[in-house]
Amino acid sequence: MAAVMIDTDTTPLDAILDQLVEITPPTDDPTGVHTYSQLRRWILLRNLADHQIATHAAHLDDLGVAEKAGSTTKKLVIEMGLPPAAATRTARIAEHLGTLGKVETCAADGRLAGEVVDAVVRGMSTIEKRSPTQLSDDDHAIYETELLTQALSGATPTEIQKHAQTIGNTIADTSDNGVPASDDRTLDTLSHHTTDDSRVEIHANVTQVVGEKFIAMIDERSVPRPEPDGSPDRRSAAQIRADALEVLLDQAAAGAAMDTIGTPRTQVALTIPATGDPATLPWTGSVTNAIARQLSCDGSLTEIIIDGETVPLQMGRERRLFPAHLRKAIIIRDQTCIKCGAPPSHTQVHHIQHWTDDGDTDLDNGCLLCQRCHTQVHHNGWDIVLGFDRHPWLIPPTAIDPQRRALPAYNRRTMRLDDIAA
Repeated sequence: MAAVMIDTDTTPLDAILDQLVEITPPTDDPTGVHTYSQLRRWILLRNLADHQIATHAAHLDDLGVAEKAGSTTKKLVIEMGLPPAAATRTARIAEHLGTLGKVETCAADGRLAGEVVDAVVRGMSTIEKRSPTQLSDDDHAIYETELLTQALSGATPTEIQKHAQTIGNTIADTSDNGVPASDDRTLDTLSHHTTDDSRVEIHANVTQVVGEKFIAMIDERSVPRPEPDGSPDRRSAAQIRADALEVLLDQAAAGAAMDTIGTPRTQVALTIPATGDPATLPWTGSVTNAIARQLSCDGSLTEIIIDGETVPLQMGRERRLFPAHLRKAIIIRDQTCIKCGAPPSHTQVHHIQHWTDDGDTDLDNGCLLCQRCHTQVHHNGWDIVLGFDRHPWLIPPTAIDPQRRALPAYNRRTMRLDDIAA
């Protein structure tokens, strides 16, 4: 517990608080004009309070007050009475004070609520994480202005975050210097621990694609069930999702016990704007072009092309790519992931020539890649070609081999080009 601190210099604030406590809605206001005007001022005060709370929290952080007490500023403001969610938001804003001058100016005069400021902060973090290089000061200012303009025009925090996600994906698509954070599997984590009451807490931080698959499969199984007497399901939405997770685990276990080589992957709907804007997934928003291509390699994909008013222009039929007989044939030929040797149960079938580029779904246009290697092929400059021997060969990026000499698949790694020539 942090030490209790007593401040003797709070007279101005105490006087203001005493006056505010006495204010009530106007009693003689038949049209509501005065009540409306007063409510607007309360909202302004609330926004100012949000900014002052974050500013004071940042100052406490600089002074090391919580650290000296063996705590954190977030825990300290929770102890003061701020709800945990608001405390998390406050700590996040406080951490970025001094980096978003224009936003801070608008927050300081009450034009932005704390939730909106937080959305801009998170949006800028999204853009920075998806940029393979550090943003220049000019670019940082441009993107801050763009998100701030959205905020001042009345956009919701969710809309601001989605817009930032679109900006980040556009940056990632126009750059070939690495993998954006949303697609970087090296950042993936999954942890679980048993609580004192023998329950299990699960925490995961995964790529956008993995998250989209998880949310889609949980949502598909999160169906309310009427009670035996016909009354509505008494479970909360969170309890329904927890039950859906158990169903999903049972189905996965049953599938693993059978021959599921040809089982399709998660069904995904990909919305593609005809305007040329980034494609989007229904749950996690816009995606990079590389991820859109990767999703199409192995799974059930429904393409929906929309116009500028989000009216569907074309609804692609669901395609089950690489059916059972083709997947089995490719497994017999490749045996493992052609890059790292992961077992076939850990792999997807990758289109050597993307189907978006008129690539065929046949034996000579498919190869096995595990998730991690699949990402490297789509993002890090690896190419795959089919040799005259009708086996896949890997061509590394110039950063690994300036001459880009072809490497045989993992199960044929002892072979050399000379062997084929012979």
